[in-house]
Amino acid sequence: MPELTDTQRQAGSVTLVVCLCAQWCGVCRDYRETFTQAAARFAPTQFIWVDIEDEADIVDSLDINDFPTLLVAVNYQPVFYGPLTPRPETLDRLLRSCMDRPPPALHDAALQDTLHALVKQLAARKP
Repeated sequence: MPELTDTQRQAGSVTLVVCLCAQWCGVCRDYRETFTQAAARFAPTQFIWVDIEDEADIVDSLDINDFPTLLVAVNYQPVFYGPLTPRPETLDRLLRSCMDRPPPALHDAALQDTLHALVKQLAARKP
């Protein structure tokens, strides 16, 4: 099972992983356990599950068409946003990649701003 490396722990970076799903979606319901297990493996990374219908007010400006859709932010900057194959190894690989060497900011400036605002709002929640 992957764990955070010493470098990742000492880097002092804050990583937030948000899964945008819907309760009515069977794939999402099945994926929730994978997401919860990843949260344990990648502690102290903050993992947040957002039901897009229950919390439509905060995700309404996003065009979410596929589930699960993941948002990963490093130091409050969105570095990944999009659908993800709902497999544990895919999630682990993505997270390790984002933590080891965060990719550049997203190319769409408007989307970047929207996601940045969402990240700040979600990061303020108590885990």
